[in-house]
Amino acid sequence: MNNSPVTLSHWHTEPTLIGGILFVAWLYAIIIGPCRTSICPTLCLPAKRILFFALGILTFYLAVGSPLDPLGENFLFSAHMIQHNVLMYVSPLLVLLGLPPELIDRFLEKRPALEWIIKFLVHPIIAGLLFTIVFSFWHIGAFYEAALRDKVIHMAEHLSMFFVSFLMWVPICSESKRIPQMRFGPQMLYVLGLMLGQTPIFAFLTFSEEVLYDTYFYAERIMNLSPLEDQRAGGVLMKLANMAVSLGVLSSIFYRWSKQQPTQA
Repeated sequence: MNNSPVTLSHWHTEPTLIGGILFVAWLYAIIIGPCRTSICPTLCLPAKRILFFALGILTFYLAVGSPLDPLGENFLFSAHMIQHNVLMYVSPLLVLLGLPPELIDRFLEKRPALEWIIKFLVHPIIAGLLFTIVFSFWHIGAFYEAALRDKVIHMAEHLSMFFVSFLMWVPICSESKRIPQMRFGPQMLYVLGLMLGQTPIFAFLTFSEEVLYDTYFYAERIMNLSPLEDQRAGGVLMKLANMAVSLGVLSSIFYRWSKQQPTQA
């Protein structure tokens, strides 16, 4: 473990990370540019979609490539939880909002097998279970520590969290006609189910009487927080983020649902 002061100002520039981000950005540019004319020639792409996608890529890099990453790896559990919240609630949502639904529908129209696989993965039960299981799995002590000690496992942790979070958002925010979002009533139940599903891991982290991860137990203290206080702060941050996102989404669903109701004469 590297506990030198330089760690706190380190930005990741590894070829795998930078190359992967640039490749995704290049692929998006090709799809909405040259390929758009052959897939959907009449598509008018709003600038906000490009902005959403760019912000999604940017926030992903800030989560895994900024000094927040070494801070969470080496010193503070609470910093690692901020990183996970960005990977679950911010980046995948922005990327999803940046995908043109017309292009997705045209692409899937002639690929029924792929459409079936995607529909299966984004089914609310499957997507919700995957999101809850993957999130909880990576907070089991042995797997959490393995991710901190091995860069490949750490990358797998972050990518899996991002992927299942992207699936989790589809039933709520999809604008595709072939893979539509749920009706508003089931959406609200889905969000409540997700919130309840994560409660056990939040409670486990917040109310534990011992430090669960050796890395933070032995880490140099760079803030006036004991390892146990840091762990509890991380659990509280996770729960607050979960509640804030859930309440925000529920409010949005309720507002859009009310707008669809016929007005009384």
